[in-house]
Amino acid sequence: MDTNATPGGWNLLVSRDDLSTTKLVDAPIPEVGEGEVLLRVDRVGLTANNVTYAALGDSFRYWEFFPAPAGWGIVPLWGFAEVVASRVDGVGTGSRHYGYLPSGSHLLARPGRVDERGFRDASPHRTTLPPPYSAYALTTGDLAYEAHREDLQILYRPLFWTSFMLADWIVDNDWLGAHTAVLSSASSKTAYGAAFLLQGKGREVVGLTSRRNAAFTESLGCYDRVLAYEDASRLSPATPTLYADFAGDEPLSAALRGHLGDALAHEVVVGVTSQQPGPAGTLAETGPGMFFAPDQMRKRIGDWGREGLDCRFADAWQRFAPVVEGWVDVVHSSGPQDLERVWHEVQSGRAAPRTGHVLAL
Repeated sequence: MDTNATPGGWNLLVSRDDLSTTKLVDAPIPEVGEGEVLLRVDRVGLTANNVTYAALGDSFRYWEFFPAPAGWGIVPLWGFAEVVASRVDGVGTGSRHYGYLPSGSHLLARPGRVDERGFRDASPHRTTLPPPYSAYALTTGDLAYEAHREDLQILYRPLFWTSFMLADWIVDNDWLGAHTAVLSSASSKTAYGAAFLLQGKGREVVGLTSRRNAAFTESLGCYDRVLAYEDASRLSPATPTLYADFAGDEPLSAALRGHLGDALAHEVVVGVTSQQPGPAGTLAETGPGMFFAPDQMRKRIGDWGREGLDCRFADAWQRFAPVVEGWVDVVHSSGPQDLERVWHEVQSGRAAPRTGHVLAL
């Protein structure tokens, strides 16, 4: 045991070879050294997005953010944490931050850039990992923060960043030459966030979903058409089409390629909600065909500056949040045992599309 630690913490570990295998373990709370801060994880969300982090944990290095014993991983979650100890000027004890947190009780961070907006964790193991996941936003300096909508921020904000950057990338690239955009897993939060932002931009937006989720998806009102997967053949092979694959379902993608033929103007993989990616390597790279939000974020920071990007995101979020309140049933739970239970519910696909899990830890 680390002699510079005290008992009382915990982590939820997930088997990297079998995401349905989990265990809760004690994790001593580290003492805070010079240049470090300790955050207590307060409230987090658990959605299919977190399952995607686990499914792509190796290829996208998500497992590296919160190191775990060999063969196991700590799934990243988004939510709020409170600084309970600090040896860094500008990061005060009691300050509340939103960011990328472990499935556990505490996070030891080493702030490398501190300002009125928060800090960035510059811990050595994070230096080569994507920077957007190391930013911790101080609630008092966050343009998009609204205290009465914390549940929505926990559930949707990380997904909506992807939705926002995907929609921006599509429009920025003139829809890749398409007249119709087709989004699979259309009942998922990331997909319908993108559909909301693409609505009214002069192109048709079509949602593909399971038959059991079709009524819910239609009720959102953000798709021009909703089709069950079995009815995808109704898509016109004469219309240039962009396909955004949120399901990671290779047989479905292959069927659409065969049906649309040369009308498939572009195909981009955004997520793997089905947890059944195709042959080895299909989803392993961030090259052509795989959308990685931080890439578009870097471009827009270059175009607009960080403040410009934050302002545009805050504007989009404040338009989306009041609408999405009617699209989700927030379910509150608390404690490590509930976190483990909810992980199994979401990972197995049993969670209803209207359900959003928020956990107090």
